[in-house]
Amino acid sequence: MAHLKQQFKDALGSIEPGADKANAPEAHQLVRQALEADSKLIEYGVDPVLIGSYKRSVSIKRVKDVDVFVRLPELPSDVTSKDILDRFFTVLHKEFGSDEDGHRRTKRQDRSLQVSFPDYDLYVDAVPARPHWDGKTWEIPQKGTENKWVQTNPEALTALSSEMNTRHESFYVPTVKLLRQTRRALLGHAKPGGFFIEMATYQAFSSGMVKGNDHAEYYVSALSEVSKIISNFVLLGIPVADPTVYGQSIRIRASEEELNRAATRFTDAAATALAALDDEDEGEAATKFRKLLGKNGDNNTVFPMPPGFNDDGTKRSTIISAGARTVPAGQRTFG
Repeated sequence: MAHLKQQFKDALGSIEPGADKANAPEAHQLVRQALEADSKLIEYGVDPVLIGSYKRSVSIKRVKDVDVFVRLPELPSDVTSKDILDRFFTVLHKEFGSDEDGHRRTKRQDRSLQVSFPDYDLYVDAVPARPHWDGKTWEIPQKGTENKWVQTNPEALTALSSEMNTRHESFYVPTVKLLRQTRRALLGHAKPGGFFIEMATYQAFSSGMVKGNDHAEYYVSALSEVSKIISNFVLLGIPVADPTVYGQSIRIRASEEELNRAATRFTDAAATALAALDDEDEGEAATKFRKLLGKNGDNNTVFPMPPGFNDDGTKRSTIISAGARTVPAGQRTFG
């Protein structure tokens, strides 16, 4: 079996966010400071916190967005989602406005205010949140509505991810990264996005069906289970559960064509991954893993070939030059 431990270690290194690890928290802090300085938001008890894939340590190169969850524990009940988004726009547009070239840096979205940071090549989404009636979770504006709110609990997801990673001896987070990278290689910019794949991976781990002793085994096992979850979602309508809110499921925006493509490609990918792990030829196995993981955000191939193999999986030939003092060992047979 081809476990290619060093190659998986190198692959994980190649999808690490890199410089974004410094830029993301800096951009988050600038947005946070602007919101915390506004007198009206102070009345509402403004208390921002970093959330999202970056906070959960499952983001991959490159980090393009940073999510700031802006808790407003004192938000009056008569303040609508439109009202609070209007306030966010006023505050953030005043602070960030446009860049030196006159390009607008603030953008109002369905449930958040987006601020771009051209120097960092990323943007920050500031999401307003009010307390849910249960006193334990939060509500954020629902997409595409004037004044409806949807229950959520992103901070709990951070804790759950950490617990799952500990339970699986630090294999959970790297496996999520590899599955997110596989989604990028298989689907590109099409939906479903990385969060859906992450939640499917969490559900797969929670089922107890994902096991392994190294990155290769965990990756293959998780990909197999996630492909089943995606197929069940697409073909049978079985939802992917939201682990942070009892009885709720993950909502995604994807067309029927996109969902069918995802189901087909992940099913094929799972079969390819299993064949790679079972392959006795390291070169052949590496080419399969290489195809599944594609290229990172810097357009570099993620999975390296093991020493002694060409990019197509064939072994490199050894050329003996005239006058060489040593030659490769052979079978010691002479004609």
